[in-house]
Amino acid sequence: MFNVNLAGPSGERQPLLARKELLPAGFGGDKPEVEHEETEPAYRHPGLEWLSRVFLIPQRVILAIMGFLAIMNAYTMRISLSIAITEMVNKTHGGGEEDDGVCPIDSSANPDDFTGGEFDWDEELQGIILSSFYWGYVITHIPGGILAEKFGGKWTLSLGILSTAIFTLITPWAVELGGSTALIVIRVLMGLGEGTTFPALSALMATWIPAKERSKLGSLVFGGGQVGTILGNLLSGVLLHNIDGWSSVFYFFGGMGILWFVIFSLLCYSDPESHPFISEKEKAYLKRELGTLERDRTLPPTPWRYILTSVPMMALVCAQIGHDWGFFIMVTDLPKYMSDVLRFSIKDNGLYSSLPYLVMWIVSLSTGVLSDWLITSGRMTITFGRKIFTTIASIGPACFIVGASYAGCEKAVVVMLFTFAMGLMGTFYPGMKVNPLDLSPNYAGTLMAITNGIGAITGIIAPYVVGVMTPNHALDEWRIVFWISFAIFNVTNLVYILWASGEVQPWNTPHLMNKSVEAGDSHDERDNTALPKKSLQSQDAIKQ
Repeated sequence: MFNVNLAGPSGERQPLLARKELLPAGFGGDKPEVEHEETEPAYRHPGLEWLSRVFLIPQRVILAIMGFLAIMNAYTMRISLSIAITEMVNKTHGGGEEDDGVCPIDSSANPDDFTGGEFDWDEELQGIILSSFYWGYVITHIPGGILAEKFGGKWTLSLGILSTAIFTLITPWAVELGGSTALIVIRVLMGLGEGTTFPALSALMATWIPAKERSKLGSLVFGGGQVGTILGNLLSGVLLHNIDGWSSVFYFFGGMGILWFVIFSLLCYSDPESHPFISEKEKAYLKRELGTLERDRTLPPTPWRYILTSVPMMALVCAQIGHDWGFFIMVTDLPKYMSDVLRFSIKDNGLYSSLPYLVMWIVSLSTGVLSDWLITSGRMTITFGRKIFTTIASIGPACFIVGASYAGCEKAVVVMLFTFAMGLMGTFYPGMKVNPLDLSPNYAGTLMAITNGIGAITGIIAPYVVGVMTPNHALDEWRIVFWISFAIFNVTNLVYILWASGEVQPWNTPHLMNKSVEAGDSHDERDNTALPKKSLQSQDAIKQ
């Protein structure tokens, strides 16, 4: 069960995550250190081997695609209410003059598109309804990250999406039964289910995706947010325009969520070692790049004190707050701005509200590839890359959304400026969005839970603030909202520029911290041979 395995003076890399912790001298005998033997390869049923030849793309790419679809479905279910609520609520404002702060209705538009629905909910109540999703969302982030690290990300992710899909399906029934109160309760429950999404995906990506592919595949996965917003806005507009009533939106997207759950459960696994039909070629590649094919089930408890006092971690949280404030303002309230201020019809609202996210998705994918190339070619360090892309994603959107508020009722100009703003926000994904995987591959799920969970608090605050500040849904009221967003973008980005890092942090391996094995420490040759090396992910990330 045990064998002696001393690190030689050549400094040959030893995959930390692939092995059990080295035992200090005197703990298990007189030898300097004793190491557990690597685990046996997972048994593969002979009948499944042919499946490894069926798939034309690697299993890690399939996982990334399914992760992309997971976030896409999560976002369609999350934001579908933002369009539907414009048809659920009775629109009581009667002003049609531009000098009243509301743009005039086009003469060719159908007046019925601007009457709304049967519910008399004021702007403040609508803000509470739209923010209630995030009340539940922030609660399950940290538990989701811990569960994903301990038991694997597959079921932590999939069961969360499944529960969200079920609650989406029963939304129309709940609203008819209990009105706004029932809708708030359903949205909170949806948030509880969806809160595990990003932490579980981060844990899966840390287990499956090598550092050299992190920006590219990470941008693909997280790009599901933009595509989900595109489809959520666009298809909601089409469904509401062509089908009487607003219930069809929730039935459609809830059904798609359940379909994703079935496919994901059949195709994806928590780690390469447990995957029954991954190819031997891909297993060898992942073994070489990651140093392991399975989760390290012997990691010490989460080093909360080190994480919560880490300066790069706090800088990352600040950047997440800035990103989420701007993003949630746009995702949650842009359809209301298009409807209440610019007076777009429901069909046009869905189209023009989705256009900025299409550009954002394209930018996130292209800059993800660009970031990987710049880092792997040595033209840019990981730290500088994360900072520069995050800065572009902060300053650009801040300027363009304020500019849109001064464009008045020039609808084409407003849509163009919002599109530029959201397009540049796509560089957040090769920037700070993948930064948790840089700081700690071992605890990436927990880090994503902390950053995304704290950032999601802005999802509670932002819609409510918008509702309170825009009681007359007038242009000058919205302009103040956009100036506040401008300030938040720039202040949080400044913090990130000053203190962010792309280096693996010492608390990634808390059980080794006291042994001084992090880069920069000096030891004599004998001490170096007696200490385990960093994981391959950690070494590669630091080299880059």
